[in-house]
Amino acid sequence: MAADVPGSLEKASDPGYKYLELADYSEGKFYGYAPAEFRKIVNDLGMEVLSSHTKVEAEGITLDNAKIMAEAHATLGAKFCVQPWIEERDRNIESYKRMIGDWNLVARIMKDTGIQFGYHNHNFEFDNIDGVVPYYDIFMKEMDADLITMELDLFWVSKAGQDPVEMFSRYPGRFQLLHFKDMATKEAPFFDVTKDDIVAVGAGVIDFKAILAAKKVAGMKHFFVEDDNQGMGKPFEAIETSISNLTSKILI
Repeated sequence: MAADVPGSLEKASDPGYKYLELADYSEGKFYGYAPAEFRKIVNDLGMEVLSSHTKVEAEGITLDNAKIMAEAHATLGAKFCVQPWIEERDRNIESYKRMIGDWNLVARIMKDTGIQFGYHNHNFEFDNIDGVVPYYDIFMKEMDADLITMELDLFWVSKAGQDPVEMFSRYPGRFQLLHFKDMATKEAPFFDVTKDDIVAVGAGVIDFKAILAAKKVAGMKHFFVEDDNQGMGKPFEAIETSISNLTSKILI
């Protein structure tokens, strides 16, 4: 995307992807394009933007900037706007609580514009901090469930030793979005963001069929194929493998 936005989007549409989640919003633009301009490029390829990853940093966001962000996403046609990341220096109980307070405010502005705000996890949220597991003891409790949905990343929760289906039962309806990416091996839980084990969907050991069987309990509306590892240098081949495995093995 950094080198060739239209060409990369075409490469995503070629194997049959119809919906996108973006990961580059800055000052009212997406990958350097105005929202309407980016939307036209996507629509002309027969695709639609459903969601966008947009960071609200620990130092917070002004309400004016939150409104600009909401308006840009509305013009783009996105239905979801998702907080995807927390810097390592901010991974502590005090910062988590402060950030969640900001996200609740931003989510209200988003909702008023017709957009659902969300949070995308990694594995560090499940690391025990002095007897507190932030994902369960802070995030799920202090995020306004009417304003913020969870985008559950199945690779990262698995690496943290969590069972997605059990999570759905514990918090029914809270997971409107899922990230599908596979892991090559099962191993002991860990909490640093190490991506070496990421493989295409269906090429690893995650039981996606069991997860999809519980999608109604989860409240799932959409899932996205995501490859943090860029296909180990072959990103387009990786997303082709993922959609092939989904359509021939997992969704049948």
